[in-house]
Amino acid sequence: MNAQQLLQEIADYCRQTGLAESTFGRRAVNDGKLAARLRNGGRITTDTLDRIHNFMAANPAYGQGRPTIIERPREPRAAAAPPPAFAAAAAMSAAAAKSGDPQRNFRFFDNRQKYLLFVNTCSEKWEVASRIADELAHIHPRPPAVRVFDAGVGDGSVLVRVLRAMHDRFAHMPFYAVGKEISLEDVRLTLQKTADRFFEHPATVLVLTNLAYADAPWLHVKSLNAASSLVWHELPLIGNSAHRFEQQIIDLESFLATNWKAGVSARTGNPIYERPVVLVIYRDDHRFLLDPIIPKPGGALADYDLVMASQPYRARASLEFKASRVIGPLARALGPGGRLIAIHSHGHDPGMEIIQRVWPDDDPFIHDRHQILKAVKHELGAAGRDLNFNAYADNRSLFKYVMHTLPSEISDSIGTSTLFAAWNAAIYVAQVEDDRLADVVADGRYLDATRAVLRERGGLWFFDESYVISKRRG
Repeated sequence: MNAQQLLQEIADYCRQTGLAESTFGRRAVNDGKLAARLRNGGRITTDTLDRIHNFMAANPAYGQGRPTIIERPREPRAAAAPPPAFAAAAAMSAAAAKSGDPQRNFRFFDNRQKYLLFVNTCSEKWEVASRIADELAHIHPRPPAVRVFDAGVGDGSVLVRVLRAMHDRFAHMPFYAVGKEISLEDVRLTLQKTADRFFEHPATVLVLTNLAYADAPWLHVKSLNAASSLVWHELPLIGNSAHRFEQQIIDLESFLATNWKAGVSARTGNPIYERPVVLVIYRDDHRFLLDPIIPKPGGALADYDLVMASQPYRARASLEFKASRVIGPLARALGPGGRLIAIHSHGHDPGMEIIQRVWPDDDPFIHDRHQILKAVKHELGAAGRDLNFNAYADNRSLFKYVMHTLPSEISDSIGTSTLFAAWNAAIYVAQVEDDRLADVVADGRYLDATRAVLRERGGLWFFDESYVISKRRG
């Protein structure tokens, strides 16, 4: 066992037991600086190693024997289930919620089947990327790079499209792009799309991390326990072709499977990482040029020219949560002349008509852009004096996206697959929890409501709402 492996084992044990590393060191081997010495290159004897393991064995974190990292339930792989399976899944989810399952607060946005079916049948990712790209005309990058932060990468569609638009506008400037994403599946999907970005724009540093909003822009973990287990991994890409870059990115699979793990908080029901991870990718043949841009542990800057936050919070979350836990920290990460564009669902569209035919009193979109901006301004206080809060008029703020259908699909006899895709899109956008679906799916009401709206409207579309916080150039 090398020092790094032992440090990781100690960090995992401390996180599971709630011990500080210094306390662990004192109790295990009477050395409160044990972890610090190991981290600085110190060595220990085999007797000391045995004492450490004996202490862990005598004081297990979970169950019996030496503590191990708890494997949290992984998200299911993407697959579009047919309506019967969808109904069964909803019923199972409802049963789990009633039985006190630890994932009773399972967030709708984290259901892979529904998420990927929505992404692949609707044009939201295209439209969101287009709206964000409009902001590139208003940013004012400063050397050494154009700095971008994506506050929720998802499957990578938006980030990659924005990087293409950036190359079109800033072809000869280095890029520093940081993306936050806790989902292992989404990180895999994102990386699959990035190889051509390093070929077309060689001066690119791409960083992916699973840190929280308050930490991710700075790539720095405030919690000492979490910081001690931070996994920082660099991948300098070798070669000069997208094919070779893709091969090396695919080889990250084992690293991701080992480190990019998430669980569900028993307190909030939100996903949480098991250990913080920062993954840095760049071209090795551009390392000299990119040296001032490649982030270093403990020394990364924020000062972003563009921060994009597409659907960064649940619609039904409190106004205080949206302002203090999400948009506030992101606004603090802006550099001079930088712009934060946030986008969330607006409602008042055929998708919401489907929802209200099933649940007449349902209204998930409880806060509009004006309320959120007012709350963020109050949250930031004096720190927001150099910021502009731009709600804009509806004709600039609101934009439309559609569910893809063939003209022949919306007719007197609408196919079951089309109905299912439309219903899935409606409940995804409205963020309807699984435990509310069992009854309506079981009696077929959802199909009747969906069919009626599709016929009346001749299709299905939704509205998103955007707002911008910009920082003065100073």
